[in-house]
Amino acid sequence: MSAAAAPLRDCSPEAAICARGIVREFVTGENTIRVLHGIDVDIAPGQMTYLVGESGSGKTTLISIMCGILWPTEGEVRIFGTDIYALGDDALVDFRLQNIGFIFQQYNLIPSIDAASNAAVPLIAQGIDRQVARRRAIEMLDALNIADQADKLPGQLSGGQEQRVAIARALVHEPRLVVCDEPTAALDARSGRRVMDLLREVAVAPDRACVIVTHDNRIFDLADRILVLDDGRIIHDGSEMPKEH
Repeated sequence: MSAAAAPLRDCSPEAAICARGIVREFVTGENTIRVLHGIDVDIAPGQMTYLVGESGSGKTTLISIMCGILWPTEGEVRIFGTDIYALGDDALVDFRLQNIGFIFQQYNLIPSIDAASNAAVPLIAQGIDRQVARRRAIEMLDALNIADQADKLPGQLSGGQEQRVAIARALVHEPRLVVCDEPTAALDARSGRRVMDLLREVAVAPDRACVIVTHDNRIFDLADRILVLDDGRIIHDGSEMPKEH
């Protein structure tokens, strides 16, 4: 199937993400473990969507598949109309670079370069002049109240500071889709709110979308939509957390 194939079943052409029949299995020895069980989900642009659930419910696996990091065992994913798993490996890497910003739970900063250079990585990978990229990266660090740490190596930063550098890296190239895995986990309440306000300002627009995996009940009220996963299935889809959670 090509990236220009017919629309997926019941998939809105306006969807930021359209995923159908997503199954993911992992093989351990002689056992096959099914982590996701045929999930269908659309993510609309202009919204901040949360994926919530207990550890092991499939949140990180689902978000990884929805943004082209992890291949599904079965199913298809379109991001802004592009069938990402019909792309070749190089084309998929380029598509992610141009369209997606990632905030990883483990930060994944490069230890040998400073904070500003880490934040500038997506711009440099796009071929932007290094000085221009660094200036734009420092502007983003400043928006996160961490510009004074621009020349520090990751090993010289606190966990919360590393996280803000990772967030700056995800936002600096103004991607159409921002994907976050626990973006406030290492932050105090005030810093967490600042990060979420910035995410909404930068990542939520009529032509953009933001998907967040989180356990942080301090920020549940900021979601436009909350999807609750349990045992690899979506069991709740609404604007608020269900009372039983």
